[in-house]
Amino acid sequence: MTKTAVFTKWINTTVSALLTVTILSGCGFHLRGDYLLPVEMQTLYVSSQDPHGELTRFVKTHLKDNDVTLVNKSTANIAELRILKDSLNRRTLSLFENGQVAEYELTYSVRYEVRFENKDNQRYSFDVTRNYQEDPDRALAKSRELSLLRKEMRIEAANTILRNLAATEL
Repeated sequence: MTKTAVFTKWINTTVSALLTVTILSGCGFHLRGDYLLPVEMQTLYVSSQDPHGELTRFVKTHLKDNDVTLVNKSTANIAELRILKDSLNRRTLSLFENGQVAEYELTYSVRYEVRFENKDNQRYSFDVTRNYQEDPDRALAKSRELSLLRKEMRIEAANTILRNLAATEL
């Protein structure tokens, strides 16, 4: 092959790869996080103080997406994921000249434990932190943004729980 033919082939391959990546990212495609959970956790009972809460729903959805069988009742031979507490706190980071809050730090704290038959309970806790800028002139838009930010933090918390479950040593 001539140098021109090799160069043309390289250009075509590069352009094809870039076009494919651009199209996939433009349509919203992203790889789903698959977690390899231990065999003992392929059937799981999930309990929570707020069984209909957003975090519990996200965790259950993620578990189902990873082919984990969820049972409705706790039994002795089935592992249990118990969400003990989740809370959202905020603290002021900065103020406008007129004394109104300009920026908050949001901290979403989660505590949970994993229970196995004849084994010690394993407790975990973690925080998800985000900064949020307040704008009194756009209260409605900022309210919607805060709602989306809370949802994003809960999704990240559910992903963190699954990552920790996958890394759990039995």
